[in-house]
Amino acid sequence: MKSVLLTGGARSGKSIMAQELARKIGGAVLFVATAEAGDDEMQERIEKHRQARPADWGILEVTSNLGSQITKHRGGIKTIIIDCITLLVSNILGQCGEKARPVAIEKAVTAEINELIKCIKKTRANFIIVTNEVGLGIVPGDKTSRLYRDLLGKANQMLAASVDEVYLLVAGIPIKVK
Repeated sequence: MKSVLLTGGARSGKSIMAQELARKIGGAVLFVATAEAGDDEMQERIEKHRQARPADWGILEVTSNLGSQITKHRGGIKTIIIDCITLLVSNILGQCGEKARPVAIEKAVTAEINELIKCIKKTRANFIIVTNEVGLGIVPGDKTSRLYRDLLGKANQMLAASVDEVYLLVAGIPIKVK
């Protein structure tokens, strides 16, 4: 079994590559979606993503606790796509609330990613994980955005250290990093 992390900017081709990799592997696929439809525009995006996936793929829509949720649904699955860590971290930040201390939020994100890493290691399936690289631009102007950038960067580092392969996608072109 192999685990792969796909990172890059928005619309860089990560989700397309994840689906292509799953098709090449063949067998049953579980697609784990972390997006929440907070408004009409996001609901439209989610619907477009649903329509783009093969109808025979399993779907698991969860906003947190990915490791335990995947463990409940993994039977007979050959490949698990997680799309995406970017929204997972955002969900955890939102669940912690505005009054939560940054240290508490970081503990929650770290615990979530550690749980996911344990799941990857003990599950007999291929994993394809999608995330965004958000730290390449200017330093965000507000503390919540800086905290989010830092939390996602830490989550990405943890995952990159634990998976077999890492690809950076630029304009639809994958560059193997690990």
